[in-house]
Amino acid sequence: MSATAAVIVAALVQGAGDDPLSTALSLAVPSEYRSLIQEAGNACPEVTPNLLAALLTQESGFNPKARSPVGAQGIAQFMPSTWETHGVDGNGDGKRDVWDPEDAIPAAAGYLCGIAKDIDDVPGDKQSNMLAAYNAGSGAVRKYGGVPPYKETQNYVKSIRALADRPAKGGGTTSPNQAANAVNAAQEMIGTPYSWGGGTAAGPSTGNCCSPNGSSGSATSGFDCSGLTLYAYGKAGIPLPRTAAQQYAASEPLTPGQARPGDLVFYGSNPASIHHVGIYVGGGWMIDAPRPGTRVKFDRLDVMSDLYSFARPKPGHSKEI
Repeated sequence: MSATAAVIVAALVQGAGDDPLSTALSLAVPSEYRSLIQEAGNACPEVTPNLLAALLTQESGFNPKARSPVGAQGIAQFMPSTWETHGVDGNGDGKRDVWDPEDAIPAAAGYLCGIAKDIDDVPGDKQSNMLAAYNAGSGAVRKYGGVPPYKETQNYVKSIRALADRPAKGGGTTSPNQAANAVNAAQEMIGTPYSWGGGTAAGPSTGNCCSPNGSSGSATSGFDCSGLTLYAYGKAGIPLPRTAAQQYAASEPLTPGQARPGDLVFYGSNPASIHHVGIYVGGGWMIDAPRPGTRVKFDRLDVMSDLYSFARPKPGHSKEI
């Protein structure tokens, strides 16, 4: 099991309760960070609690120990030089600690507000410009008169705005809270045996015969890959069809940059050949039931070489391929 994946899952699950951060917030937010985000998210007109929560989701998945390959640190992914200038002692304990969310969350909001003020005269949408500057620097936003033509920055801005602007109810695909419930249910099944054809919306079950390599699940109570996703999303109140290919047809395809924890990960060469599905948990990891002789576990996304697509289930959608 990956400690990083486990932290992301725990953070996501903690935010799946019935007490939302605010009436405008539809994101899954860990309960211990809600009041921090609510307070810090009103630091200036350009920053809202929903936007701040979306940024933290994008930056670290609410992992206070996150560290990027380029050295960004903590829940808000500050570079050390930026933290040296913009870090704050949010909890008044006499220290400015980038690893402490009580310091890093208000620092992120204050940094965003400072950016917004610095580039206030740049044309275009103020929130998008602010997010672009958080990612690429104020100089790049000034140089290009708005969001710079960097693919990473453009995707960053779109992803955060899409999360922040998500309506609290409704919509065509599963909500972040439903996704969190699905991840929670899947995580509780870690260690359950693989069973070809096994798993229903009610839980583990005996399977049938036979897998492509001749393995039978008729004597084993457990899950195959699509049985696990069927169960996990059933616990979230979202019925899915039985096979991985059918589940792909009942979901909305995504680009990797759009994927969030709880989305499904499909493997194959085309929609009709999809042979495996897992539940994405962030950071390059998923929960899946890999193959006969194994158990439900965390796996790297590259455990198979034919990753085809991320996709997000559509409630009530039952299209067959």
